[in-house]
Amino acid sequence: MTDLHEGFLKHLAQTSPHPLALDIIEAEGCHLLTRDGRRYLDLVAGLAVNNVGHRHPKVVLAIKDQCDRYLHVIPYGEFIQEPQVRFAEKLTSLLPPSLNSVYFVNSGTEAIEASLKLAKRVTGRTRLIGCRKSYHGSTHGSLSLTDNETKKFRNRPLLPDVAHITFNDPAELALIDDRTAAVVVEPIQGDAGVRVPDQAWMTALRARCTATGALLVFDEVQTGFGRTGRLIAFEHFGVVPDILVLGKALGGGMPMGAFISSREQMHLLTHDPVLGHITTFGGHPIACAAGLAALEALLEEELIANAERMGQLFKELLVHPVIKEVRGEGLMLAVDLGDADMVQRVVHGCLEQGVLGFWFLSCPEAFRVAPPLMITEEQVRAACAVILRQLDQVGNE
Repeated sequence: MTDLHEGFLKHLAQTSPHPLALDIIEAEGCHLLTRDGRRYLDLVAGLAVNNVGHRHPKVVLAIKDQCDRYLHVIPYGEFIQEPQVRFAEKLTSLLPPSLNSVYFVNSGTEAIEASLKLAKRVTGRTRLIGCRKSYHGSTHGSLSLTDNETKKFRNRPLLPDVAHITFNDPAELALIDDRTAAVVVEPIQGDAGVRVPDQAWMTALRARCTATGALLVFDEVQTGFGRTGRLIAFEHFGVVPDILVLGKALGGGMPMGAFISSREQMHLLTHDPVLGHITTFGGHPIACAAGLAALEALLEEELIANAERMGQLFKELLVHPVIKEVRGEGLMLAVDLGDADMVQRVVHGCLEQGVLGFWFLSCPEAFRVAPPLMITEEQVRAACAVILRQLDQVGNE
């Protein structure tokens, strides 16, 4: 066998020229351990996946218990599988009454794709509208809605009849009209560098979609499940979408996505044609068991309230002349330095000091703070001390 690092570079398809290439052998709570014995405090959480921490005991137990029963038995939708039913029951009990039917899929981008199909079916229209500086995934439909030409230009042609409006700009809501099937919005933009909209804009967005008959789709793949200090980020604004898209943290560390709407609308996928959306592994029983256990842990251990408190503590501690702004809600934060090169030096400097951070592809002048939601005050203070030391160093260079 080859050396693991060599094998990683030689036999696994790469996503960037210079991957971090940490050789992880264990992960627990807020920490990662590498083969060479280094321990890292994780401020990334698998990019908003490990909201209840790495290997939460309840999630691990749920996975083991389900492994003793059955794994995949049939593509989604044909058999009654208790993990799917119980997870859907719990999810819908926590959501507004109009969001009462769940379709489990494999990822956030598949959930976006399926929501676009549902919106076209419900409305009989074809036009799709996204927001500038958005990110919705890497498949063709999701990429069509994403407003990042660097990601898109090698993949054209993409979906036709797609337009973009400026996030948080009320003047452009008039572009939503009676030709529009769906408007897809991140309630808080993630890859754009954590941009929080005004309440007035969110209210006007909902009103405009209702007036024109366009479906409002909220992409909560990053924001969902407590990260912003609310279970679902749209709770900050009191605005309910027609379709809710979830992913990342949904599976408690297992690969999973979902789109959620009314039973009346979802029923349209069952006929004319049959199998209006179909997925082999969507709603995998292990992923559903893990997701339900993670959701129950999130609620029982009051991790949503902890996310709000610890997010505020990060904001209070991360004060430095080099920092232009710390923005966001809960533990979905962007630390804006106004300089992409400086961000790289800080992130890599923190990594050398045992703190794992990451930047934003569409906002390289900022780095993210998005740890597991069970991070403690002691860990927040330790992380901030490292970050501030690195800011001192780069500020003096």
